[in-house]
Amino acid sequence: MTLTDARPAAAHDRAPETGGTNRLLTGGLLVAGLAVALVVLAVIAAASGQLSIPPSEVASGFLRGVGIGLGPAESHPRADATLWSVRFPRVAMAIVVGAALAVAGALMQGAFGNPLAEPSVVGVSAGAAVGAASAIVFGLTAFGPWTSVACAFIAGIVTTAAVYLFSRSNGRTEVVTLVLTGIAVNAVAGAALAFLMFLGDTQAREEIVFWQLGSLNGSRWEYVLVVAPLALLGLILASRLARSLDLLALGERPARHLGVDVERLRIYSILLVGLLTAAAVAFCGIVAFVGLVVPHLVRMIAGPGHRLLLPASALGGAVCLLAADLLARTAVNYAELPLGMVTAAVGGPFFFWLLHLTRRTAGGWG
Repeated sequence: MTLTDARPAAAHDRAPETGGTNRLLTGGLLVAGLAVALVVLAVIAAASGQLSIPPSEVASGFLRGVGIGLGPAESHPRADATLWSVRFPRVAMAIVVGAALAVAGALMQGAFGNPLAEPSVVGVSAGAAVGAASAIVFGLTAFGPWTSVACAFIAGIVTTAAVYLFSRSNGRTEVVTLVLTGIAVNAVAGAALAFLMFLGDTQAREEIVFWQLGSLNGSRWEYVLVVAPLALLGLILASRLARSLDLLALGERPARHLGVDVERLRIYSILLVGLLTAAAVAFCGIVAFVGLVVPHLVRMIAGPGHRLLLPASALGGAVCLLAADLLARTAVNYAELPLGMVTAAVGGPFFFWLLHLTRRTAGGWG
């Protein structure tokens, strides 16, 4: 081979490395941009509401709350109390829940190789709804004021386990079987929810409908302190599956040859999806499309590598839900739109646009 013949081959050998570097740079910029957007949006969300608080006072109010007396004094006598008792807990809950749902969606899509997979596939949201509705209709008080939350969380986890067990055959879980089982379990849960609404009185029906539509209204620090550790645990455990999920993207057989226990990986993924989603929906109700749209969009921008996809999805989910909640609170004066309605109304057309864009650019999902 001559020197001139060798140059194109060397350039070709360097092309994947250059492409990988570009994707890494794009991913780094995406994470940095999402982090900045999250901070800015958190300040705006905390400042917005019936009592308008300047952003500079939001920052100074936060510093005063942690014992650092900097910045301007509060312009309203209830500004700090409003921030720390209402606004900050709600912002924190939106960040935690959005991150949990987006990472759960990324895990589902990675573990089952399907860009349309989302946490509701394994029935966790429907199961949680039945648990919460049962507590409301039958007046359960086993856990005091936390009863409906506890029932929603437990029912979501139990439903996820049931979907997995029903779809398992001969020591394996086929993706198609899991999806079909999830559809069947979701249908049964929907029937159970309708029956509970039939049994309940007017007040119980209103509470169930309100729970199904999703809302962060009434978020308190004690709720955040329950959801945040569960979400953080799920995020840490999910990050440990990143390499195995990357290998699984090559196909089940190549992944097995490279040492990945595919069945165990899917079990862990389903359990983590159940944990993350149940913790999220137990406190804020059903929130649609965050677990579907956010990981899909991040994957299109930063690539399929889960070491970057998972943290970027967490940030993207937090930004998405915080923006949706801000819109739900401020779109109509003296009223609050259901959060699940906002995410579905915005997420549905946006996802349709993503699908159309994917088909046109031939970039595909991977």
